[in-house]
Amino acid sequence: MNPQLPHHYREILLGLGENPEREGLLDTPQRAAKAMQYLCRGYAQSLEEIVNGALFASDNDEMVIVKDVELYSLCEHHLLPFIGKAHVAYIPTGKVLGLSKVARIVDMYARRLQIQESLTRQIAEAIQEVTCAAGVAVVIEAQHMCMMMRGVEKQNSTMDTSVMLGAFRKSYNTRHEFLKLIGRSK
Repeated sequence: MNPQLPHHYREILLGLGENPEREGLLDTPQRAAKAMQYLCRGYAQSLEEIVNGALFASDNDEMVIVKDVELYSLCEHHLLPFIGKAHVAYIPTGKVLGLSKVARIVDMYARRLQIQESLTRQIAEAIQEVTCAAGVAVVIEAQHMCMMMRGVEKQNSTMDTSVMLGAFRKSYNTRHEFLKLIGRSK
Protein backbone atom coordinates (compact mmCIF):
# COMPACT_ATOMS: atom_id res chain seq x y z
CA MET A 1 0.00 0.00 0.00
CA ASN A 2 1.09 3.53 -0.68
CA PRO A 3 2.29 4.71 2.77
CA GLN A 4 0.93 8.22 2.16
CA LEU A 5 -2.70 7.09 1.85
CA PRO A 6 -3.37 6.67 5.60
CA HIS A 7 -1.79 10.09 6.21
CA HIS A 8 -4.14 11.66 3.65
CA TYR A 9 -7.18 10.02 5.24
CA ARG A 10 -6.07 11.37 8.62
CA GLU A 11 -5.87 14.84 7.08
CA ILE A 12 -9.37 14.43 5.65
CA LEU A 13 -10.68 13.56 9.11
CA LEU A 14 -9.02 16.67 10.52
CA GLY A 15 -10.42 18.77 7.68
CA LEU A 16 -13.92 17.53 8.52
CA GLY A 17 -13.48 18.71 12.09
CA GLU A 18 -13.04 15.22 13.52
CA ASN A 19 -10.49 14.08 16.07
CA PRO A 20 -8.51 11.21 14.50
CA GLU A 21 -7.15 10.41 17.98
CA ARG A 22 -10.52 9.42 19.42
CA GLU A 23 -11.04 5.71 20.02
CA GLY A 24 -13.41 5.03 17.11
CA LEU A 25 -11.15 6.74 14.59
CA LEU A 26 -7.68 5.61 15.69
CA ASP A 27 -7.37 2.96 12.98
CA THR A 28 -9.70 4.59 10.45
CA PRO A 29 -7.00 6.16 8.25
CA GLN A 30 -5.31 2.77 7.79
CA ARG A 31 -8.63 0.93 7.24
CA ALA A 32 -9.90 3.57 4.80
CA ALA A 33 -6.66 3.44 2.81
CA LYS A 34 -6.86 -0.36 2.57
CA ALA A 35 -10.51 -0.18 1.57
CA MET A 36 -9.87 2.39 -1.17
CA GLN A 37 -6.98 0.37 -2.52
CA TYR A 38 -9.25 -2.70 -2.64
CA LEU A 39 -12.09 -0.77 -4.30
CA CYS A 40 -9.66 0.49 -6.95
CA ARG A 41 -7.80 -2.79 -7.50
CA GLY A 42 -8.67 -2.74 -11.21
CA TYR A 43 -5.71 -0.45 -11.81
CA ALA A 44 -3.37 -3.30 -10.85
CA GLN A 45 -4.96 -5.73 -13.33
CA SER A 46 -4.62 -6.17 -17.08
CA LEU A 47 -6.89 -7.71 -19.67
CA GLU A 48 -4.27 -10.34 -20.51
CA GLU A 49 -3.93 -11.33 -16.85
CA ILE A 50 -7.71 -11.55 -16.41
CA VAL A 51 -8.36 -13.65 -19.53
CA ASN A 52 -5.31 -15.83 -18.89
CA GLY A 53 -5.74 -17.76 -22.15
CA ALA A 54 -9.34 -18.83 -21.42
CA LEU A 55 -10.44 -18.72 -25.06
CA PHE A 56 -11.78 -21.97 -26.43
CA ALA A 57 -12.34 -23.09 -30.02
CA SER A 58 -16.03 -23.32 -30.85
CA ASP A 59 -18.17 -23.57 -33.93
CA ASN A 60 -20.95 -21.65 -32.14
CA ASP A 61 -21.88 -18.50 -34.00
CA GLU A 62 -25.00 -17.70 -32.00
CA MET A 63 -25.33 -15.02 -29.35
CA VAL A 64 -23.72 -15.65 -25.96
CA ILE A 65 -25.20 -13.58 -23.12
CA VAL A 66 -24.07 -13.17 -19.53
CA LYS A 67 -26.83 -11.34 -17.65
CA ASP A 68 -27.03 -9.62 -14.29
CA VAL A 69 -23.30 -9.38 -13.54
CA GLU A 70 -23.30 -7.24 -10.40
CA LEU A 71 -20.84 -4.40 -10.34
CA TYR A 72 -19.56 -1.91 -7.80
CA SER A 73 -17.66 1.15 -8.87
CA LEU A 74 -16.72 4.62 -7.68
CA CYS A 75 -17.81 7.77 -9.47
CA GLU A 76 -14.72 9.69 -10.49
CA HIS A 77 -16.46 12.99 -9.79
CA HIS A 78 -17.41 12.46 -6.12
CA LEU A 79 -15.67 9.21 -5.13
CA LEU A 80 -19.09 7.84 -4.19
CA PRO A 81 -20.26 4.36 -5.18
CA PHE A 82 -22.45 3.39 -8.05
CA ILE A 83 -23.90 -0.08 -7.91
CA GLY A 84 -25.67 -2.05 -10.58
CA LYS A 85 -25.50 -4.85 -13.07
CA ALA A 86 -24.09 -5.43 -16.50
CA HIS A 87 -25.53 -7.51 -19.32
CA VAL A 88 -22.88 -8.60 -21.80
CA ALA A 89 -23.36 -10.39 -25.12
CA TYR A 90 -21.13 -11.35 -28.01
CA ILE A 91 -21.40 -13.33 -31.22
CA PRO A 92 -18.43 -15.73 -31.44
CA THR A 93 -16.34 -16.20 -34.56
CA GLY A 94 -14.47 -19.42 -33.77
CA LYS A 95 -13.68 -18.79 -30.09
CA VAL A 96 -15.70 -18.50 -26.89
CA LEU A 97 -14.52 -16.85 -23.71
CA GLY A 98 -14.55 -18.68 -20.39
CA LEU A 99 -17.75 -17.69 -18.58
CA SER A 100 -16.11 -16.31 -15.44
CA LYS A 101 -13.84 -14.12 -17.56
CA VAL A 102 -16.78 -11.94 -18.61
CA ALA A 103 -17.52 -11.18 -14.95
CA ARG A 104 -13.83 -10.62 -14.24
CA ILE A 105 -13.56 -8.14 -17.12
CA VAL A 106 -16.58 -6.25 -15.76
CA ASP A 107 -14.94 -6.17 -12.32
CA MET A 108 -11.54 -5.06 -13.58
CA TYR A 109 -12.96 -1.94 -15.23
CA ALA A 110 -15.56 -1.28 -12.51
CA ARG A 111 -12.82 -1.30 -9.86
CA ARG A 112 -11.38 1.94 -11.19
CA LEU A 113 -12.58 5.51 -10.74
CA GLN A 114 -15.17 5.74 -13.48
CA ILE A 115 -18.17 7.23 -15.11
CA GLN A 116 -20.75 4.69 -16.19
CA GLU A 117 -20.60 5.74 -19.85
CA SER A 118 -16.88 4.96 -20.05
CA LEU A 119 -17.24 1.74 -18.09
CA THR A 120 -19.80 0.43 -20.58
CA ARG A 121 -17.53 1.18 -23.55
CA GLN A 122 -14.41 -0.25 -21.89
CA ILE A 123 -16.15 -3.57 -21.21
CA ALA A 124 -17.51 -3.79 -24.77
CA GLU A 125 -14.16 -2.97 -26.36
CA ALA A 126 -12.32 -5.45 -24.12
CA ILE A 127 -14.71 -8.29 -25.02
CA GLN A 128 -14.31 -7.35 -28.70
CA GLU A 129 -10.53 -7.27 -28.43
CA VAL A 130 -10.29 -10.63 -26.69
CA THR A 131 -12.86 -12.59 -28.71
CA CYS A 132 -12.72 -10.93 -32.16
CA ALA A 133 -16.51 -11.37 -32.04
CA ALA A 134 -18.84 -10.47 -34.89
CA GLY A 135 -20.52 -8.15 -32.44
CA VAL A 136 -20.57 -7.14 -28.77
CA ALA A 137 -23.34 -5.57 -26.71
CA VAL A 138 -23.15 -4.23 -23.17
CA VAL A 139 -25.95 -2.67 -21.14
CA ILE A 140 -25.34 -1.38 -17.62
CA GLU A 141 -28.03 -0.24 -15.24
CA ALA A 142 -26.87 1.35 -12.00
CA GLN A 143 -27.84 3.51 -9.07
CA HIS A 144 -25.48 6.34 -8.21
CA MET A 145 -24.96 7.41 -4.61
CA CYS A 146 -23.98 10.88 -5.84
CA MET A 147 -27.61 11.20 -7.03
CA MET A 148 -29.10 9.49 -3.98
CA MET A 149 -27.06 10.71 -0.99
CA ARG A 150 -26.28 14.29 -2.04
CA GLY A 151 -27.30 16.84 -4.63
CA VAL A 152 -30.82 16.14 -5.91
CA GLU A 153 -31.29 13.15 -3.52
CA LYS A 154 -33.41 11.08 -5.92
CA GLN A 155 -33.70 7.64 -4.32
CA ASN A 156 -35.34 5.76 -7.17
CA SER A 157 -33.33 7.01 -10.12
CA THR A 158 -31.25 4.64 -12.21
CA MET A 159 -28.94 5.23 -15.12
CA ASP A 160 -28.83 2.91 -18.13
CA THR A 161 -26.01 2.95 -20.66
CA SER A 162 -25.39 0.77 -23.68
CA VAL A 163 -22.67 0.16 -26.23
CA MET A 164 -23.35 -1.87 -29.36
CA LEU A 165 -20.49 -2.95 -31.61
CA GLY A 166 -20.44 -4.83 -34.91
CA ALA A 167 -23.55 -6.93 -35.62
CA PHE A 168 -25.40 -5.45 -32.63
CA ARG A 169 -24.95 -1.97 -34.05
CA LYS A 170 -25.62 -2.86 -37.68
CA SER A 171 -28.58 -5.22 -37.28
CA TYR A 172 -31.83 -4.11 -35.68
CA ASN A 173 -32.89 -7.78 -35.34
CA THR A 174 -29.71 -8.77 -33.49
CA ARG A 175 -29.92 -5.78 -31.19
CA HIS A 176 -33.63 -6.39 -30.58
CA GLU A 177 -33.02 -10.08 -29.74
CA PHE A 178 -30.39 -9.10 -27.18
CA LEU A 179 -32.56 -6.42 -25.59
CA LYS A 180 -35.51 -8.82 -25.46
CA LEU A 181 -33.44 -11.57 -23.84
CA ILE A 182 -32.22 -9.24 -21.10
CA GLY A 183 -35.76 -7.96 -20.52
CA ARG A 184 -35.24 -4.48 -21.98
CA SER A 185 -37.56 -4.80 -24.99
CA LYS A 186 -40.93 -6.37 -25.74
